[in-house]
Amino acid sequence: MRGRLLVQFERPFEPGSVIGYVRAMGSALLLVAVIGEDLTPNGFQVFRIRDVRRLDLPHAHAGFVEEALRLRGERVPRAPRVRLDGFPELLRSASRLFPLVTIHRERVDPESCWIGRVVDADERRVRLLEIDPSAAWHAEPSEYRVAEITRTDFGGGYEGALALVAGSRGSARSKRSRTRS
Repeated sequence: MRGRLLVQFERPFEPGSVIGYVRAMGSALLLVAVIGEDLTPNGFQVFRIRDVRRLDLPHAHAGFVEEALRLRGERVPRAPRVRLDGFPELLRSASRLFPLVTIHRERVDPESCWIGRVVDADERRVRLLEIDPSAAWHAEPSEYRVAEITRTDFGGGYEGALALVAGSRGSARSKRSRTRS
């Protein structure tokens, strides 16, 4: 983190690897400014430190990636002021800074993610007013167990597009469905 090195690591829940810059760490959580497959910054992801596997520090092709970012005029964002004490604190603080957050419960349903606004979060549960892939808001918040959360995302291109389209419609429409990743 201090060396501002591009890192790459794997996780047990998904194929492939995460590439990005570690921007902050808590006792159990790691905040990464993600570099997408197209080699552009794509928001933030927060992972449990215990899930990080096969850390490549620095990334084997860091020079290439960083030169591509520089030539495109892309800047890796600084760490937002989010709390990394645990997922409840993270979700509450991220929801104050970003219009939408994504939660992943990869042990429960590895193919799905849930995107929305955090209504409330405590040590046991998070209540999320979800938005579906067509930018329609659900009628009521859904509740998820914090212990099941393995990752959160915010500030990325997809969340930004959903927030933009939902905001342009002016009013929330109701629809119940799960957001698929």
